[in-house]
Amino acid sequence: MELDNQRASSNVEDRRGMGMVGGGLGIGGIAIALIAYFLGVDPGTVTSVAEQVAPQRETREAARGTPADEMGQFVSKVLGSTEDVWGRILERSGSQYRPPTLVLYDGQVRSACGMGQSAMGPFYCPSDEKLYIDLSFYRDLQTRFHAPGDFAQAYVIAHEVGHHVQKLTGSFRRLEAARGRASQADVNRISVRMELQADCYAGVWGYHAGTMKQLDPGDIAEALAAATAIGDDRLQKQTQGRVVPESFTHGSSEQRVRWFKRGMNSGQPKDCDTFATSAL
Repeated sequence: MELDNQRASSNVEDRRGMGMVGGGLGIGGIAIALIAYFLGVDPGTVTSVAEQVAPQRETREAARGTPADEMGQFVSKVLGSTEDVWGRILERSGSQYRPPTLVLYDGQVRSACGMGQSAMGPFYCPSDEKLYIDLSFYRDLQTRFHAPGDFAQAYVIAHEVGHHVQKLTGSFRRLEAARGRASQADVNRISVRMELQADCYAGVWGYHAGTMKQLDPGDIAEALAAATAIGDDRLQKQTQGRVVPESFTHGSSEQRVRWFKRGMNSGQPKDCDTFATSAL
């Protein structure tokens, strides 16, 4: 990606190196978080339990603004690019884009959705409108999931921003309404549609990033490799040796790639309505 001329977002909260005090999750809690990460369980559910078991607090205030280190600069510029793209898109539809905050952390973090663990991967918390990522996930993306490249890293942020767009446009209410009254199978099916829509929105951002000349040859292949690597079927096969489609929460590799490409090809959010189709 070519981000030299892209402004860096100041909506970054750097909690790296802050440390936490408290009981800690322990081996059992970390195991639960790992299972949640690989099987796509909603982070809010797991982290809220972890918070009740082992409440923590940060030891100092977070730094707000654009981090000075290379990776901090990179994610800040990617976030800035998503702000520019979605700001223009929503303005054309008569709406105003309210940017989310990107929180960088090490190991574990407190959010309005509960305690987060790096083993769970990046997540979006609709309650505080913040994206959370431990940048060590990018190392896992390259070594464990074999999806290297800066655009693969950018895709991860764009996907979580896609969830924020869902919050702004009302899609998140579908999942919130289903919890507590629908069966787990129905909640899973809604979750899959939510995740695939976020993939499509990441593609919409990629389309406009391309028109802004931020993409290099091969960038799209990197994002497709990442989407393939984190499909529910691929992760389940790796972790439990078998695939259980009814337990999917994010969609198969094929679905994730297809919906990302749909957004990437059109650049139109209206083409990302995963709730309007019977076949995903």
